[in-house]
Amino acid sequence: MSANAVQYTFKRYEKKYLLTQEQYQAILPALKENLRPDEFGVHSVLSIYYDTDNFDLIRRSLESPAYKEKFRVRSYGVPTPETMIFAEIKKKYDGVVYKRRVDGLPGEINAFIREETELDGDPQIQREIHWFMHQYPVNPKVFIGCERVAMLGKENQELRVTFDWNLRWRTDALDLCKGSDGYQMLPENQVVMEIKTPDTIPLWLVSVLSACGAYPTGFSKYGYCYEHYIAPRIFRRERFSYA
Repeated sequence: MSANAVQYTFKRYEKKYLLTQEQYQAILPALKENLRPDEFGVHSVLSIYYDTDNFDLIRRSLESPAYKEKFRVRSYGVPTPETMIFAEIKKKYDGVVYKRRVDGLPGEINAFIREETELDGDPQIQREIHWFMHQYPVNPKVFIGCERVAMLGKENQELRVTFDWNLRWRTDALDLCKGSDGYQMLPENQVVMEIKTPDTIPLWLVSVLSACGAYPTGFSKYGYCYEHYIAPRIFRRERFSYA
């Protein structure tokens, strides 16, 4: 990701859709009339989600409260020790998503999370992250990866539509530098589409989605992973790891 493209704060609405391959192919022609691919093309998005030992954050999030938050470390592609990655807090209140993040090399980010060093980024965001870490005794819990392609509005570049597939997860090797392998999360023919905009979704896009029977869902990658894979195994007291 080029330095001039880095954004550290976000405030927007986000709507997610679970599409079949048929729906995905059906809406692409209409999307291309109003959107263009971003500069990054197809790329991997890799995240490590932090939570308490009892998974309090994701369990609370699944209750759909008015306010919820999560913390994760993210990279675009498998990083090396010399690759910049992100530490970010994502909050949602009254339907609006707020994301604030800082970046650094993997060793710097890990030391920052342990409060052993400060980063070069916005000190206010760093204080917010440290406050979060003091509020919740969190540790790395789940790796989630996917492939992504994104499109931007030709006239309004703040309108962003992303498509994610090949969702995968693991609960060991919780280090982004250790690769992107994991268990498959969704059927191969499913695509997660997300619309991100500071305003309402354009009517033309609503019409396109309605025409192919695509409607918003409360899908969360981490939430789905916890509900369908992690929680059942905890209940059965199974030990598991990706190999």
